[in-house]
Amino acid sequence: MRKEIGGVLYDTASSTIEKKFTSGVPGDPRGYEETLYVTADGKYFIYTYGGAESKYPTENITPITRENVKAWILSR
Repeated sequence: MRKEIGGVLYDTASSTIEKKFTSGVPGDPRGYEETLYVTADGKYFIYTYGGAESKYPTENITPITRENVKAWILSR
């Protein structure tokens, strides 16, 4: 997925996965994934996607600051 936010292009295909959190099993309509990525220039973002009944029924990208990455990881 590619998404431009605030003039910055975030792209899951050209970024590196740092951490992934999965809730549920494949095919679970309430299941979802949250994946932390880092771009080549050091910007972090979270890619989210899930089943139709999950909190992420459509895929999305949300930027996250480097300072908030540790708190995000610990909250999973």
